[in-house]
Amino acid sequence: MAEKIYYYGTGRRKNAIARVRLTEGTGKITINGKDIEDFFGMETLKVIVKQPLTVTNSVTKYDVIVKVTGGGFTGQAGAIRHGIARALNEANSEFRPILKSNGFLTRDPRMKERKKYGLKKARKAPQFSKR
Repeated sequence: MAEKIYYYGTGRRKNAIARVRLTEGTGKITINGKDIEDFFGMETLKVIVKQPLTVTNSVTKYDVIVKVTGGGFTGQAGAIRHGIARALNEANSEFRPILKSNGFLTRDPRMKERKKYGLKKARKAPQFSKR
């Protein structure tokens, strides 16, 4: 029996980290052991996850298996998109210009700013009163 070939990609966004594994298949997307329909409630998040596959016309060519941790739903969706794009780039280097021009290979550097002492949050100061 022939051994399955896997393509790996790690995606990150905010505090979310997604470990993506691509294999030749029918287009099934599994996230943390659940189907994409069960994992993400909002339709926009499902669209974000599928973007790299749609742009490269490979929605039905690959099965996607993802393990994602940290962050919220939106951060996780962005991390999965980044990971899928990296794995697709590894699978077929001809996809690189398409993925790059759409910005899927670029890691989004925006993070939550750290809390400073004397303040309630990163920039929110306590209420000031003269008297």
